Amino acid sequence: MRKASRQKGSEWALEVFDKAPYVTVSMTRTDGTPYGLPLSLVRKDQRIFYFHCAGEGEKLDCLKVNPVVSLSAVSKCTPKFEEEKNNYTEYYHSAIAVGKAEIVDNDCEKIEALRLICQRFLPQYMDRFDEAITRSLGITTVVRITLTEPPVGKSKQ
Repeated sequence: MRKASRQKGSEWALEVFDKAPYVTVSMTRTDGTPYGLPLSLVRKDQRIFYFHCAGEGEKLDCLKVNPVVSLSAVSKCTPKFEEEKNNYTEYYHSAIAVGKAEIVDNDCEKIEALRLICQRFLPQYMDRFDEAITRSLGITTVVRITLTEPPVGKSKQ
């Protein structure tokens, strides 16, 4: 990192991931070109993230060829013009991480992951969770991302 004074530790970076509404997951297409998209991720612990998707599509094609992914998130972004310096700047909180993605094939783990996702994004509807699982577990794919190195945060405040 060029400006070491802005670097933040793993715990701080994990909080950025938790606060960000979306996390950009970057992967590699089958032809070797990059592919990144914002996804609704949830974190289980210090190393495990989950997202869900359909059972087919470009994300899964990419992950079958190369399961290594990069995560990036921004939880705060405030552009500012500093009049006294006649300077444009931006205040931010960001985080990056690298991990390995795998399709979850254990129904208990899938349900746990989907419960975490629902609790994070729609906690007010948890009373309907069991019904939704009964209806859609078999057609929902869950992907687990296990971090392979500690995440890093960066901040300008």
